[in-house]
Amino acid sequence: MTPLLFFAFLLLSHLPGSLCRVTTVGDLAVLEGRSVMIPCHYGPQYASYVKYWCHGSVKDLCTSLVRSDAPRGQAAPGEDKVAMFDDPVQQVFTVTMTELQKEDSGWYWCGVEVGGVWSADVTASLHINVIQGMSVVNSMVSGEEGTSVTVQCLYSQGYRQHEKRWCRSGDWSSCLVTDGEGRYEDQAVEIRDDLTKAFTVTLKGLARRDTGWYWCAAGQQQVAVYILVTPPSTTAPAPTVTSPPEESPQSVPVSPSVSPSVSPSVSPLPRHVAKGADHHRPLWEFPLMVCGVLFILMVLVLLPWKILDQYNKTHRTRQAELEARLSVSPL
Repeated sequence: MTPLLFFAFLLLSHLPGSLCRVTTVGDLAVLEGRSVMIPCHYGPQYASYVKYWCHGSVKDLCTSLVRSDAPRGQAAPGEDKVAMFDDPVQQVFTVTMTELQKEDSGWYWCGVEVGGVWSADVTASLHINVIQGMSVVNSMVSGEEGTSVTVQCLYSQGYRQHEKRWCRSGDWSSCLVTDGEGRYEDQAVEIRDDLTKAFTVTLKGLARRDTGWYWCAAGQQQVAVYILVTPPSTTAPAPTVTSPPEESPQSVPVSPSVSPSVSPSVSPLPRHVAKGADHHRPLWEFPLMVCGVLFILMVLVLLPWKILDQYNKTHRTRQAELEARLSVSPL
């Protein structure tokens, strides 16, 4: 049974490194010139350990960009675009990278510095691809008839000097184009380009015919946006309460005035509503649960074996004593 015990202790000693590891998000695509925030989750046993963020295709050869134990204000040249915040209570450290460029594309590593000759650092990797192109903050925007809505269109640095366009999908002749100052305006549409990262399109005095697909465009890039115009919300009139004549001796008590009810605005757009009872479990809870289950299973296996082994030892001892007595006092 010695090999079984050895295997059990070996498995327990390697659980934190094999199951209770660091986790992070999947691969990311980010527009050039934009920022990104990456959460790195770790188990509670690593709350006091040093965390780091490094860049490189091989973990052991990656270049460290920021560490949790580095003094503030002493970032190396080119590393001032990277910041880290560690929250031991939530067991997560967050890395923020700003003003991303094409050369920033590659593999990155969330790491916890474990140290020691026999203990490797626990890490998690992801790939960041910095691209040129366009995106929108919301791909579906809704508004009531007669109101205004605003669409925010984002673009990478390579399109700063390009004219920006707002077009009805399928009809390029409908495109509205900004001038040299990044502006366009008429009675129905206003476009404002900040000439750095984004331009906004405001649709004024919405009508039902404005519902449909549109394009934000810059250079040869475009991204689709759906505009939904809904009927205006209505307000129910307040009920009229008539006071009884003063000379009536049997006056009926006047019911309190009823506040007008307002019907909510109609918005058939799909929305992600967070429910109070629907909490996402932290990513580190699953490895801890696996550790706990494995530990309980090993206890359930080893305990009966220990009891059986003790019983066999007792039985052999008693058998030896009986044989000794018989040899001394034969029948």
